[in-house]
This record gives sequence, C-alpha cells and structure tokens, in this order.
Amino acid sequence: MLETEVHDLSDDADYAASQQQGSQSIMRTDSGRRSEPDGGEVVYMRDNVSIHPTQYLSERISGRLKLIKQGDTLLMTWIPYKGQNSNARLSERDRNLYTIRPLPFTDVRSIRRHNPPFGWQYVIIVLGSGLAFPPLYFYNGGVKEFLATIKQHVYLVRSADDANVFIVNDFQDPLQKTLSSLELPGVVSIAATSTSGSSVNQEKADGSGYDGIAISQSIGRPRHKFNDPARDLSIQVLEKFSLVTKFARETTSQLFREPSGDHTFFNEGRKQSQTHSAPDTPPRLVSHELQTIEDEIPVPKAPVPADPLEFDKLTLVWGKPRQSPLTREEWVTFLDSEGRVVDSKTLRKRIFYGGVAHELRKEVWPFLLGYYDYNSTYAEREYLRSVKKQDYEIIKLQWQSISPEQAKRFTKFRERKGLIEKDVVRTDRSFSFYDGDDNPNVQLLHDILLTYSFYNFDLGYCQGMSDFLSPILFVMEEDSEAFWCFAALMERLGPNFNRDQSGMHAQLFALSKLVELSDGPLHNYFKQNDCLNYFFCFRWILIQFKRELRYEETMRLWEVLWTHHLTEHLHLYICVAILKKHRSKIIGEQMDFDTLLKFINELSGHIDLDATLRDAEALCICAGETGEACIPPGTPPSLAIENGLLSSQLEDEVL
Repeated sequence: MLETEVHDLSDDADYAASQQQGSQSIMRTDSGRRSEPDGGEVVYMRDNVSIHPTQYLSERISGRLKLIKQGDTLLMTWIPYKGQNSNARLSERDRNLYTIRPLPFTDVRSIRRHNPPFGWQYVIIVLGSGLAFPPLYFYNGGVKEFLATIKQHVYLVRSADDANVFIVNDFQDPLQKTLSSLELPGVVSIAATSTSGSSVNQEKADGSGYDGIAISQSIGRPRHKFNDPARDLSIQVLEKFSLVTKFARETTSQLFREPSGDHTFFNEGRKQSQTHSAPDTPPRLVSHELQTIEDEIPVPKAPVPADPLEFDKLTLVWGKPRQSPLTREEWVTFLDSEGRVVDSKTLRKRIFYGGVAHELRKEVWPFLLGYYDYNSTYAEREYLRSVKKQDYEIIKLQWQSISPEQAKRFTKFRERKGLIEKDVVRTDRSFSFYDGDDNPNVQLLHDILLTYSFYNFDLGYCQGMSDFLSPILFVMEEDSEAFWCFAALMERLGPNFNRDQSGMHAQLFALSKLVELSDGPLHNYFKQNDCLNYFFCFRWILIQFKRELRYEETMRLWEVLWTHHLTEHLHLYICVAILKKHRSKIIGEQMDFDTLLKFINELSGHIDLDATLRDAEALCICAGETGEACIPPGTPPSLAIENGLLSSQLEDEVL
C-alpha cells in the first residue's frame, strides 16, 4: 500500500529550512491561535504550500501560507522559506516576486479549488481586477480547512455553476461574478474588459501588480470555452521573469490538465488547445527514453486516441533520475556499532533509486526480504543463521529419507519431484553460475525447491518458482541462507501460485483498474478487443519480469520492488508504464489478443529498465490514493516488511 512517504518532503531544502526555523509541518485551525507582531491574529497556517515556476518538481518554491485576522479584516500571506534555496535557477529577487504580502479578502473575487484524482490539491486566488496569483499547491493537505477558515470570517458562497469555485463577498450580482470567475486565468470580467480595461492595463509593467505580488495578467487573451487549469500557472509572470522557455511553458501547460469525466489523468480538451495553437508553438516534447522496438514500427494503420496522461511530460516532472548502486561505504553508515540498521526507511529509499552493488547483496537482501530484522544485531543474525541452518537440514531430511517403496505410495511427492527435476535443468542454464553438465548449483536448486515443497506442503511447488530461487541462490551462495530468503519471498508472492489463481486474478484486476484510471482510451481498446482480462501480462506479474530482463537487471529490479518504497505494488505500475509506452503500436495496428500476446513476449530483452522505473514512479506518485484504491486489500504482495518475518520464531527459541 502507499506509504505516507509519498508526501514526505523531508529531503526538500525549503522544508528543511522551515524545520530549522522551528515551524511545524502541519498546523490546523483548531490547534490554537497565534499573534502577529502588528496585532493580527493567525487563524490558519500551513507549511509546504508551494508554487511551480517551471515544469520541474525540484524547482518548486515552498513557503508558509497564513490567514490573519486584523480587526474586521481577513488577510492572506504566502512567504517563501528563507535560508535555503532548493531552486538554483531562481535568485532571491525572483523568489520575492512571488511573495504574497498581506492581501485583504475585500480585494479577492473568487477562489477556485482543484482536487484532481492524481497529485496534490491546489487553489487559485482571483482578485477583483481579474488578475490571478500562481496556483498554491498544498503538499500536506489542508485545502478544506483553508476554505472553512475563510468562511468563518468572510462571506463565501459556492458557485451555482461550478462546485469548485467559491465567490467572496458576492452581495450584488452573484450570477455575473460566478460566470466571470470561471474564466481562469482569463478572469477579467466582462465589465472589467469593457469599462475599466484601461485601468487594468495600467498595472505595473514588471508584473508586480499588487504591492509587489507576482500575478498574471490576461488582458487581450481570448476566452476559452473550457476550464484550463494549465493557464492557471500564471504563464505571463513566468514570461516576464524569463524563468521558462517556450519549451517549458508548453510542457507545463500540457501537464496540469483537469481530470475528465472518464477518470483519466487530464482533460482531453487539450486537443482543442493544440488545434488553435499559435504558429510559433514549439513542437511537442518527445520521449526522453532510449531507443525501443517502437522506434522501428511502421506508421499506425488506425487512428490512435491521444494519451490523456501526456506520459513523457509526466515522467519529467515526477520521475526522479536513477542513482548509482548502494556501496559498502554507504552501507556501513546505516549500521550502528552492534549492526542494527538505524534508518530502514531511508535505506530502502536509497535502494529504490539506485539498487545495491552486487558484492553487497548477500548482506542486504535478507533485510529487504524480511529474513533479517532491521533491528537485529550482528550477534542475533549470526545466531539466527545457525538455528535456521539446523531447521533447513531437518526439513530436507524429510524427503531425503523417503525410500523408493514409500515414494511409490506417495503420489504428491513423485509429482512434485518430477516437475522440479524438469524445471531446474532448464532454469538459467545460459548463465555461467548454472551452465555446464553436472553443475552442483543446479542440484542445489533442486534440493532447495524440493525442501520448500515439504516446508510449505500446502503450496508445494509450481512452475515459475525456480525463476525466483535462481537469483537468490546466486547471490546468497549457501543453500540454507538461500532457502530462508526464498521462503520469506514466497510469504509475499506465494499467492501467485495458488491453484485457483486467486492471487494472479487479483493483480490482473488491479492492473485493469490502473490502466482504466491512467489511460481510458487504451483500456477501452482492450475492452473492445476482448483483452480485458489482461492475461497477456500474466508472465510479467507471475515471475516479476524475470524473462523480460537480463539477469543483472532482474536482480536490480527485484531489490527495488522489495523496498516497498512508495507502494507494495510497483510491479503493476511498471506494467502500466510499458503498456502506455507502446500504446500507439497496440492501438494503431489493431492488435487482437493473440497478436498482443506475441508482441508482449517479443518485448523480452527490449525493455529499458531505468526509464521504465522512472515512468512507473511517476505514475504511482500521481495516482496517489486513487491508484491505491484500485488495488483490492490483500493483493500480493501485501505483507509488512519492517520487521523480519522470522524474528518472532527466533524470539520464541531464545526465550
């Protein structure tokens, strides 16, 4: 399930600065009142409220939003954090241009709330003159409290035409003000345009139209028939400050589309805006990924519906670049003097973005798999290994002691043993660790799998388990350690091999919902072509892309998945990312199920892992709680990993 770390900004320089200043990350209106030096009373305060000058998440400007009651007047301020500058491209002067100094609500016409199913809530403050501030993103929530506090002190009514628009001090002509407030940021009212346009045009030419406030002007802009929150990003301000290029502006304007009625990420109304774009509009952003099979495909034979997600642009904003693997020098910094992992959350996040150096995997994988407890010491782990080695030998002896006469009367044993013998001789035999005749490592695979079939007799052995054990044995080298790491992994992924396939069906169902959420046209195409069961992704999910990637890439992917950073179900977002990557070919060539299955299988060896992980991360972050709700509770893997799976057994033995 999604962790709260999705919204954790503790690594953000701005937030760190706010912590140094002694601020709290969240302060609700009922947590007490504070006084301002000038006698005002703080009735609402929220940290980590941010604006986005560019399309890059790392270049956001974070600050503190306040509502201040001064006499009978309610004021709003937004002050960027000082002391740290996470946005290297912005000078202190530029940063100050975005500051919202005390703004009385008597000057505010309306507040538009945006509550997209993906990403974070934001609001847009529109002044009576028709000018709009840049959107304020609430990374720690708080929009509901923000509006509720305002309503306590000023006359605030919801627009009859749009439930997300709130009209401030609307005493005279509610209808006119409601209609005009819907044009964002072309929010200049009809009256303002016709009668007072000259006064509006006399706003300061540098864009600081309200007491040094950075606001967007929209004079001379054509009205648009649909609400376009992309234009709510105050593009005019960004142009004046020369903070974004045309490339960045177009990317930004395509990124922040409001969700459409079919529950896809962004409004398909962008087709309309593209149709009427200016001649000098820069070309659409092309994929940043490495060359794939799709580069060589012919021109689609059928029209392909536009991707409502603008996939490549989404990844640029939310997908972080991959890092180098965790090294031994870094690893020891996570351990205290007795061998405990002091910050498992940060460790897992580090591995999520970089993986683990191969020579270190033997030490780190048992933690990720839940075999070792993060709080265990060197001595406790040594004792655990000795105890578990004895347990392993006892279990293995159960099948080794079966005589040929017993085997004749033990049908289940014969069947499982025969299936294991067939599978191990064709598992990764091209890999040096398992190649050659009479390879002892192949025999170890056989023994461990047969032992597991006795350890977990209900589940036994199923085809595909050898694919999971192979890299684990290669890394751990010793049979007992490999066995218990494999057993820990099967605690999570064992449902993949249920006889009734309930575990697989749950994951395929969740995948279908995630595709429907992120790409309605693609999901509808699968539905129209009897592909809605998503069985063409069966192998991907069953053995977690083992057959699609090179051996080293498989190990790198698995250790990323095992971190459970962001979500337990990153593998499903990887499936979505790959399908979206090739949606043009799938839809354009009108693939039926058989053709699609063949195409999916042929992707083996042609998947760019780093790019796909970045895409999947972006999808997961933007999906947020809505994506989480698509995944039924208990969908594999769904087991907590913070404490070792076997630690309780060890405690019983010690006691």
